[in-house]
Amino acid sequence: MRIKDLLDPKSICLNGTAKDKADAINQMVSLMAKSGSISDVEVYHKGVLAREEESTTAVGEGVAIPHCKSSSVLRPALAAMTVPAGVDYDAPDGEKVKVIFLIAAPNTKDNVHVDVLSKLSVLLLDENFTKDLLKADSVEKFLAVVDDAETKKDAQDAKGSSISGYPEILAVTACPTGIAHTYMAEENLKKAAEKAGSTIKIETRGSSGTKNELTADEIAHAKAIIVAVDVNVPMGRFNGRKVIRCRVSDGINKSDELVSKALNGTAPVYSAGSDASDSSSEQKSGGSVYKHLMTGVSHMIPFVVGGGILIALAFLFDGIYCKSNGITPDGTFGSMLPISAFLKGKVGGVAFGFMLPVLAGFIAFSIADRPGLALGFLGGAMAANGTSGFLGALVAGFFAGYTVLALKKAFAGLPKSLDGIKPVLIYPLIGMLIVGLGMNFIIEPVVGAINHWLNAGLNQISGTSAVLLGLILGGMMAVDMGGPVNKAAYVFATGMLAEGHYNIMAAVMVGGMVPPIAIALATIIFKNKFTAEERKAGPVNFVMGFAFITEGAIPYAAADPGRVLPSCIVGSAVAGALSMAFKCTLMAPHGGVFVFPVVGNPFAYIIALLVGSAVSCLMLGVLKKNVSERS
Repeated sequence: MRIKDLLDPKSICLNGTAKDKADAINQMVSLMAKSGSISDVEVYHKGVLAREEESTTAVGEGVAIPHCKSSSVLRPALAAMTVPAGVDYDAPDGEKVKVIFLIAAPNTKDNVHVDVLSKLSVLLLDENFTKDLLKADSVEKFLAVVDDAETKKDAQDAKGSSISGYPEILAVTACPTGIAHTYMAEENLKKAAEKAGSTIKIETRGSSGTKNELTADEIAHAKAIIVAVDVNVPMGRFNGRKVIRCRVSDGINKSDELVSKALNGTAPVYSAGSDASDSSSEQKSGGSVYKHLMTGVSHMIPFVVGGGILIALAFLFDGIYCKSNGITPDGTFGSMLPISAFLKGKVGGVAFGFMLPVLAGFIAFSIADRPGLALGFLGGAMAANGTSGFLGALVAGFFAGYTVLALKKAFAGLPKSLDGIKPVLIYPLIGMLIVGLGMNFIIEPVVGAINHWLNAGLNQISGTSAVLLGLILGGMMAVDMGGPVNKAAYVFATGMLAEGHYNIMAAVMVGGMVPPIAIALATIIFKNKFTAEERKAGPVNFVMGFAFITEGAIPYAAADPGRVLPSCIVGSAVAGALSMAFKCTLMAPHGGVFVFPVVGNPFAYIIALLVGSAVSCLMLGVLKKNVSERS
C-alpha cells in the first residue's frame, strides 16, 4: 500500500481558503466524506475535534495533520487541501498553515495503513515537499509529487543505517493515536542527532505496536533518554538514568534543543516509583483535580448508564402492569414482575452498586497508578455502604490516591530488595488501614452530615426553588458543551440519581439536548445566518440532540461563540426550569429520546424540550449576523 492509494482524487482540494481552524476542519471532514470511507461523518468529525482539544495537530512549517482513529472509519483514507493564503491553526511556531492532510484510521487490529500514514507525516517535515505540493496546479500533479517523494523515501530507507556500539542518546516517542506525531518526532530527533554528530536509537509506540524497543544494555550505556510522549509509557526501566520528559510536540519542534540537553549532561536523574508498572506522560505527571475526577467519572459512567437504564425498565414494566390491573404500587414497585425483579435486583441493581467504588477507585488510580485502585475501591465501598454516598466517594478517591503518594515517599528509603513487596503488601496493608480509619472517623461523619443536609434540602425544594435549580443546571449543560462546567452539572445529577432525586437528572438531560436541536432548527429556519457547509451539516444535529450528545453544537459555538453560546445557554436553562416546574423525573442517566418511556410525566418533558429548543433557535435567528454581513 502506498500513500496515493489512500488519497481519493475527490478528497483533494487545491488552492482552498479557510477563515479559521474550525472552518478548515469542517472542510477537511467534508472532503473526507467524499471518499466514502466514513460510515458516520458526525462521529468522525467529533473525533477529529476531540483530538484537537488534546493538542493542536499543526506541527509547524505551515503543515497540519488532523487525524482520528474511530469505528466510524470504514477503511484508511486521506484528504488533502492546500491553502496558499494560509489559515490560523494554533501552530506552535505561530505560522499560518498552508498544507493540511486529514487522516482517517479504522479502529481495528489491522494496522497495515499505519506505516503509510507515518511515512506521510515524515515527508511533510521536508520543506521542499510541501513547496512542491503548493505548486501543484492539478490533482494529478499533486498525486505525482506525493508518489515521487514516497519513492525517494523508500529508496533512502532501503539503504538502512547501523550503529556500531551503543547509541549515545535514546528516545521514546508516542502520541495518543500513534500515527502521525509519533513518527514525526522520531524523524526530527534523528535529524537533530545527526546534525549534532551523535548517535540515537528511538523506540516508537504507535498503532502498530512498539518498534525498536530499547534494551537494558542500551539504557545502561546511554548519556540520556528523551521521553517525548503524550500517553503513558513504561518508565521504571529508566530509574537512576538521566531522562528528559516532554510532550511529543516538543520532539517535533524542539528536537535540536532536546538533543543538546541530552548531550551536555544537564538532564535530571529520573527516580522511578516503587511500582513496577511506573509509567509517565507529560499530561499525567502534571495532573489536575479535574483530570483525576474525569478519570473516575469516565470509568463510572458505563455502570451508571447500563445499570440505571435496566432499573428504569424494571419500574416501567411494573408501572404498565399496575396500570393494566388497577394495582396501587407498594414498596416492592420495580420488583413485582419476575422480569422486573431480575432487572432491578439481579442485574441493574448489582451494576449500579459498582458506581461509587469504581468512581473512587479510578480517581485514586489517576493520582497514584495501580497501587491507588485497591484503596480507592475500599473508600468508595465504605461511602456506598455508609451515609456519605456520592460526595463521600469523591473525597475517598482523592484521599486514597494521595495516601498512596505519601506512602511511596515514606518508604522510598527502604532497601531495593524490598521494592517488590511495596505494591503488594506495604501499600495495601497500611494504606487500607489509613483509608479505613479516615473514612470511618472523619469522612463519613463530616461528609455524611453534609450529604444528609443536601438530601434533606433537595427533598424539600419545590416551586420557585426547584425551578431555579433546574434553570441553573440546565444552563450549565450548554456553557461549554462537554467541558468542565457541563460535566460538573452531569456528575452532580448522576450522584443525586443514586440518592433518588430523579427530577435533577431529568433537568440536566433536557438541558443537554437543547443546543444541538436548536442549531439544527436554526440552520433550516434562518438559512441566511449560516454558511452552505453549516446548513448541510445542521440537520445531523437533530440526531445528536435527540441522543443527548451536546457536543454536536460545538463546531457552531466555536465559529461564533459570542452569539451561539448565550442562545444555547438561555434555551437550555429554560428547558431545565420547565422540567423542574412540570415535576418531570428520569431514572436513566443517559439515552435521550430512547429513554423517554421511563420519564415521569413524558408529555410535559417533551414540551420542556421543544420550548427550550425554540427559545435558543429564535435567539440564534436574532443574534447571529447574516453570512453576507460577516467580515
